[in-house]
Amino acid sequence: MRPASTRLRTGLLTAGTALTVLGAVGPASAGSAPAPQLAGSWGPFTRCPVDDPAMLAADGRADIVQCIASHAAGGTIKLGNTEVVTGASDLQLGVVQHATGAPTLVAPAGGALIADSADIPGGLLGLMCPSDIPVVSGICHSITNATLNRITATVESAGAPSDFNLTAGATTGQPIIAIPVRVRLQNPLLGGSCYIGSAAHPIVLRPQNLTAPKLGIERFDGNGTPHTTGVMNRLGLTGASQTDTTFAVPGASGCGLAGLLDWAVDLKTGLPSASGGNSVVLNDASTYLAGLHAPGTVVPDDGKLLSQYWHSAAR
Repeated sequence: MRPASTRLRTGLLTAGTALTVLGAVGPASAGSAPAPQLAGSWGPFTRCPVDDPAMLAADGRADIVQCIASHAAGGTIKLGNTEVVTGASDLQLGVVQHATGAPTLVAPAGGALIADSADIPGGLLGLMCPSDIPVVSGICHSITNATLNRITATVESAGAPSDFNLTAGATTGQPIIAIPVRVRLQNPLLGGSCYIGSAAHPIVLRPQNLTAPKLGIERFDGNGTPHTTGVMNRLGLTGASQTDTTFAVPGASGCGLAGLLDWAVDLKTGLPSASGGNSVVLNDASTYLAGLHAPGTVVPDDGKLLSQYWHSAAR
């Protein structure tokens, strides 16, 4: 078995490349509790689940823990006939690297992905109107202002990510990770529970690298202060380009009273949509990965020290 410090550096390189893609699905959201600000090199890792039992239990020999944070300023997502330009995004995970077997992914309590809403082009008029079907045409006639017409789409986590492939993260053209998501459509006439995809039937993104990111590595002290002999490593990957065109998209659900408008959303949007008819693209993403520089020297406290250092940087 390789020494723990060697496994950590290898994991940082490959896992970091893999996670650059994860911000592709949308801009950073407002619905969850505010995350703490972290000092210095800890800055990107505001939602790392350092206090999760699986993270705390890592001993630095059989298991090594890392924090991953992926941020992106822009991209697009196309579902059926509808394409939406996305803004900034934030995806964070904890990773437990095992000496044997696949890594365990640990999502924060609020979900791995947080995304702000983006406007659907044309709003409700563009999505459903004109129509010669009475129930829909009646809605079309009732849209009298921008508030009633506007539809926002928010990409949300719909389960824990899985199938993390470290090797794929260091190459191009191979799926890196499976990310289950759903898209919430918000409009006064659609009601408050209109979704494309669900926890039971999610949209599963399997992104892959189109281009390799630029690599940067630094060390820092436990409190986040950069230091050439610090106890922590941080790997940064920037400028990556990724995509996925393989995912299928289910039909809408919960739209309108008792779901009466599900079919209307599906009809105009072209849903359900099979693999090949949808896409997600992310340009110029940045991903950061952090873990102890030499976890093998702190056995059995790798996870506990990561948590302690993370909290010491909070402000």
